[in-house]
Amino acid sequence: MSDPQAGKFLDLMFGFVKEAGSIALDLINSGQSDLKADSSVITQADLRISALAAEKLAPLMKSGGHAMIDEEDPRRGEYLDDRYLDEHPFIWSLDPIDGTRAYANRIPYYGVSIGLIKDRRPWLGVVYFPSLNEMFYCDGLAAYFVKDPFSAAETKFPIIPIDEKLTDRSVFIASDDVLFKYNWLQKDCRVIVLATAVCEFCWPAIGRGCGSLAKVHLWDLAGSWPIFEKAGLKLRSYKDGKLMDRLDVSSFERGATPWKFRDDYILSSDRNFLVLKERLVTR
Repeated sequence: MSDPQAGKFLDLMFGFVKEAGSIALDLINSGQSDLKADSSVITQADLRISALAAEKLAPLMKSGGHAMIDEEDPRRGEYLDDRYLDEHPFIWSLDPIDGTRAYANRIPYYGVSIGLIKDRRPWLGVVYFPSLNEMFYCDGLAAYFVKDPFSAAETKFPIIPIDEKLTDRSVFIASDDVLFKYNWLQKDCRVIVLATAVCEFCWPAIGRGCGSLAKVHLWDLAGSWPIFEKAGLKLRSYKDGKLMDRLDVSSFERGATPWKFRDDYILSSDRNFLVLKERLVTR
């Protein structure tokens, strides 16, 4: 890594996800969870990890130029503003536990996700899966998949762009609401629903699926965003094919669900976008 600033920030992110992962593992069997007003699940781990991030990033927030958009911050909607984003070239976005419903049910498909957007473009990202003992990250130049992170057995693999041709063994990962909105015209690919955005966005980067369909919030995306881009995958609107490659406030809802995508987005290679879109037929 040639950028000292990127190295400094990435070390901070590694330290954070390591500690956050320990919190998640310590609390996963506690069964302490509640429902928020939007019926999404929140756990003690979400709150503890959110507080940890605020503590770790506090010096940067005070230094100027940095802002944090955290799923658990009640003021997050105030930051959905062009002027605010222009005044803060470094936007950190955190999902303390992505896949909270899975986590609350002790299913290992959840992750701690943190991303850093620079000048409105995805730059650095780390996604840690504590129960799977796996991690994905982007250092600004390349992306990597890590087995057994933070241990003596740690093994790192560079993520190489994949352009999978769809066959009968292909898998397309969809968010759970796809079952209510679309019919899937199966030809040479099956749908799997994981209901965890970090799986939907990270797994196709290493060939665990040919792509995904999601309508999520910024914090669900931010950590994975630079990772899948380095894997040669792109996020496009199902409706009009618009590419999501920068932080554009017009791409997100406001009001009761700030920072949620306005449209459904397909993650795929260039070749597979239209192929996958044809298989999704609105009910």
